[in-house]
Amino acid sequence: MTGTGTESRKIAYLLEYPLDLPGGAQMSTQSLCTSLLGTRYEPLVVCPHLLKKKPGDYPFRVVTYDMGEGRLSNLMKRKKAFKRIIDSEKPDIVHIQMPESLITYHIAGIRSEKQGGPALIFTDRGLYFGYRPHTMILMKAALKRARVLLTTTEFNRRLWKEGSSLKRIEKISNTISESFDSFDPQKRKKTAGEQSFTIGLAGRICEEKNWPFAVRLIEMMAEKGLKFRVSLVLSVFEKGDDEKVRSIVEGISAAIGKENLEFHQDYTQDEMQEYYYGVDVFMMTSRFESFGKAAVEAMSRGCAVISTDVGGLSEVIGRPENLYTEDNADRAVDYIRRASTDKAFLEAEQRYFYDRYRSCFSRETCLAEHLKIYDEI
Repeated sequence: MTGTGTESRKIAYLLEYPLDLPGGAQMSTQSLCTSLLGTRYEPLVVCPHLLKKKPGDYPFRVVTYDMGEGRLSNLMKRKKAFKRIIDSEKPDIVHIQMPESLITYHIAGIRSEKQGGPALIFTDRGLYFGYRPHTMILMKAALKRARVLLTTTEFNRRLWKEGSSLKRIEKISNTISESFDSFDPQKRKKTAGEQSFTIGLAGRICEEKNWPFAVRLIEMMAEKGLKFRVSLVLSVFEKGDDEKVRSIVEGISAAIGKENLEFHQDYTQDEMQEYYYGVDVFMMTSRFESFGKAAVEAMSRGCAVISTDVGGLSEVIGRPENLYTEDNADRAVDYIRRASTDKAFLEAEQRYFYDRYRSCFSRETCLAEHLKIYDEI
């Protein structure tokens, strides 16, 4: 369905969750579609009915469909909707970032590119070994009709190369919300001069984030006599999360004193982009990360970053000296000791990570890499 010439080309982004439901794929899709405005491509998002927003609230087109009560009902409704909307809209390219949407697209009876249908691109935002066996079987079947598979890290690209027979696999790093586009160095300078050394911790309540280890790490630093504050942001989604939040807050407060803990819950993206200005070193304690979006957000605000050496997060950080493991937590303690006492070292670290964000993870970089793929197709 793609052609030649300078006329605009339509790209449909298919989602199995509402665009305004918090999530990495939704945020990535929104950021990419906003970036595409004014280019030779016309973005179109196809998703279930929005939760709070209306399709007209977005600067690009959003077409919604009904969502069922159960998984099977959802699949059938999504299958019919994808077929109906693709046949009606006739996009040149379909770009999918969610596994269930990829599988649904495959079984929906939509014409392949060879039959005159749209070219297919899939971005795997997870990790190759993170899928259940039956899901991977269906994904590989669907990917036989894809022009290219995109991954967000070189680490995951290698996994797919080793574990599949796909001909073309490319890496395009993830990006973050447009809320982080502009950087105000005066906010970084002003905030840093108004308070003592601050460690930042932020993320949703889930097993992958390993919050018990975060509390133990703060306790280790306090026991070593390090002086610091903690600025903590937690997001809750499920029943029982409030109790986990209480445990984390109480554990950190007991280690460093309530007066040295600043706690926030369920921040918006606009609030988060302001939050990072008040953090000197952002610390991640995850036991699993396919990418590590929070690390990139922190970089964009001039924070130094340290993290556990896991999954794609190691590649996002990019330096072994800023990585540690749960078994070698003393590396994190030693880093915080130096960063909190050596101003020149801290400033050099913050410059390095801000420059890394600009060169590797900015929206401009992400858009340019996507445009290259779209143009080739």
